[in-house]
Amino acid sequence: MRVRRWRFSASRAAWLAIFFAACAPAPVRAQNPDELLPAASAAKAKAILNQAIEGLGGQTYLNAYNSDCSGRYAEFEHSGGLGGYLQVRQLWQSPDNSRTEYGNKGNIADLYAGGHGWSLDRGGVSELPAKAVDDYQEQLKTAVNMVLRFRLNEAGIILRYGGTDVVDLKQVDWAEVADRAGHSVRIAIDRSTHLPVRSVVMTRDPETGDRIETETRYSNYQLISGIQTPLQVVRVRNGLQVYQAFLDSCQYNENLPADYFTRASLDAYYAHVRKKK
Repeated sequence: MRVRRWRFSASRAAWLAIFFAACAPAPVRAQNPDELLPAASAAKAKAILNQAIEGLGGQTYLNAYNSDCSGRYAEFEHSGGLGGYLQVRQLWQSPDNSRTEYGNKGNIADLYAGGHGWSLDRGGVSELPAKAVDDYQEQLKTAVNMVLRFRLNEAGIILRYGGTDVVDLKQVDWAEVADRAGHSVRIAIDRSTHLPVRSVVMTRDPETGDRIETETRYSNYQLISGIQTPLQVVRVRNGLQVYQAFLDSCQYNENLPADYFTRASLDAYYAHVRKKK
């Protein structure tokens, strides 16, 4: 059985409601986003997102060219029940290269680079299905880090202010980023820390046409090499938790091998493992 099955390719009682209402921050006078003209709405959203960039580390955040993070990742069943935990190492290289190594030995891996994808397992290296690569590229278009680092100044990007809210007992401002191809993400920015605390992406099931709401929650930020990094990430799809990550470590701008995000690196690793055996 392949380890990649772990891959991630989520009425409170009245007294609880009263307790959380009492703990919630005092409400602010909300500005109705529908009262703003498009240009004013876009300018306000842009200002909020620029504050988020500064909160995450400013130029240090923008100039990061790779990251190497490790931790425990959980997958959840269709029912929302916990499927189990797996040690995972996730590497990223600007702008869109990704390598995920599963297990303590890292001899199971998925790699996406340059519009291609490969998988390493006990049988060797093989190309990932075209749909997996397409899904990865689609998800990148609404990933918060990609949006903030690369997409805000793209031609055709549409920004909209989404108003104020209380999320996880934090006062936030919502900003929406969309493109003309139909990709859209709403990002909640903490008014105090200016850090993203939630993102929401709406898509359609390609087979049924049903609406899919994917919500990602970011918490336990730690300052690492000048960059605020969320060490806990939770993903909820249509109300069911589907993914959770507890990161133990993260490093930025590491001196990785030049070929680390190529198929050749996976082939070489597989040959090395076979030779050892």
